[in-house]
Amino acid sequence: MIFRRKAKNEEPETSAEEAVEEAAPEPRAEGPFDSTEVDPEVLEAEDRIDLGALVISGRPGMELRLQVDEQSGQVQAILLVLEDSALELRAFAAPKTSGIWTEVRREIAAEASRMGGTATETDGPFGTELVLVVPVEDPDGQIFSQTSRVIGVDGPRWLLRATVLGRAAVEPDAAPPMEETLRSTIVVRGSEPMAVRESLPLRLPPGAQPAPEAEA
Repeated sequence: MIFRRKAKNEEPETSAEEAVEEAAPEPRAEGPFDSTEVDPEVLEAEDRIDLGALVISGRPGMELRLQVDEQSGQVQAILLVLEDSALELRAFAAPKTSGIWTEVRREIAAEASRMGGTATETDGPFGTELVLVVPVEDPDGQIFSQTSRVIGVDGPRWLLRATVLGRAAVEPDAAPPMEETLRSTIVVRGSEPMAVRESLPLRLPPGAQPAPEAEA
């Protein structure tokens, strides 16, 4: 074993553990948050709704709808509706070392182009997001253009994807309630290993039963 004496003007060496701590990202000042970034009391607050991988806090007048697969009964996405705007939330597993929003964003843009629509990158309050304009067919067979904002937030081993729909997607004055709801969302990733891009498990709120319209 070789020992080396530290010179008087030499900085102290940094251990491997200290280097990891120094390289760790600073706690985020604004949400959405990882469950490890908030106090347990916040997760258990009365105004919070525990949906498994996502813990949300809605706004007055906001309606919670769950997209449930009819065959498996699994909750696939959360939809929060306020008047003529909506916010869809989905969470996915991501690698430990890097985020996946940049890659996913490119794939979403390519899919919009394949559908005959457009995808424009823009700087939003959560970073780079997409504004999609895609053709949609209504129940009467009429084709119209639907505009949406797709927001991605990379967290510790997760990606939270939020889609803003309706008036909030096209009128800035209608967007704040949706953006505030997204900021207050908490992601519960858990410690279990999962494949990259695998959906984080969502569930019905305690005591809730799926209604027929919620399964559509």
